[in-house]
Amino acid sequence: MIATLLRCVVYGIVGSGVLALGLIVSQRPSGRFIDGGLDFTQVLAKSDDAPIPHAVTMRDGYDLQVREYTSGADGPLILLLHGSGWNGLQFTSLSKNLLKYGRILVPDLRGHGAKPGRRGDVDYIGQLEDDLADLIDAERAPAQKVVLLGHSSGGGLAVRMAGGSHGDMLDGAILLAPFLKYNAPTARENSGGWARPLTRRIIGLSMLNAVGIELLNSVSVIEFNMPKAVLDGPLGDLATTQYSYRMNVSYAPRSDYLTDICSLPPFLVVVGEQDEAFLAQQFEPLMSAQTAKGRYHIVPETGHLDIVDSPQALAAIEDYLDGF
Repeated sequence: MIATLLRCVVYGIVGSGVLALGLIVSQRPSGRFIDGGLDFTQVLAKSDDAPIPHAVTMRDGYDLQVREYTSGADGPLILLLHGSGWNGLQFTSLSKNLLKYGRILVPDLRGHGAKPGRRGDVDYIGQLEDDLADLIDAERAPAQKVVLLGHSSGGGLAVRMAGGSHGDMLDGAILLAPFLKYNAPTARENSGGWARPLTRRIIGLSMLNAVGIELLNSVSVIEFNMPKAVLDGPLGDLATTQYSYRMNVSYAPRSDYLTDICSLPPFLVVVGEQDEAFLAQQFEPLMSAQTAKGRYHIVPETGHLDIVDSPQALAAIEDYLDGF
């Protein structure tokens, strides 16, 4: 009887493994998009006068590239986290506008920018959070407050950080059109054509990870509809067009994203009314049902990328930071 049960268990495990591998190998990135995506026009126009990054060494020896904006203001340490596929150049204008509040640090997150390590990849799930913790530890003054400002997936990373083991490092969060989860009420299908998830691969890798098998986590599971104007332009070598499974998981709230939302410190959500990737009206009812710590602001006639440099968004951010 016991032997029969053991055989059934083994067969079940082997069968699940074969199914998972079948799902993984049955799909691969194509790099072909017909329509959809995001307008990078303003992003590219405001990326030409940023400071040269300096290196901050992480616990594993990786040199994280960080742009610094300093005015001498005695305020919080503000970390700006860029969205998927791009890098810290996204925040050139916003960083300068926030100098009066404190010291601004803008990392090119691991896997991104000019010195990514392995582009689109990390070493393990959760490494982006560890990098942020290392950056805060290296740069924060004694008793200085810390605010994370993240756009899109960078906002999702801020939410993930709040719900993880480093959450007590945060005193505030500013979430610009944050990615919460692919199945959250805030999400449009495939982020409005910006992202193409390789669903079968994700399912297969999730099955393997559920039993502790992580050997294939470097496999690409999502690709981005990066405009040809970006890829063929002078900054095309900075674009990141695919993410591994472990990067994709690390760069978003956990599966139980509502618990991560509950863990946020006092926060601000700002989203454009015409956001191509997300449904602006859905953020407040979703998040306010989990926590009363949030403020919400919808900017009229503004899209997903343009929210970063919107004057109305800046006014909302300034009003929030006045409390620090």
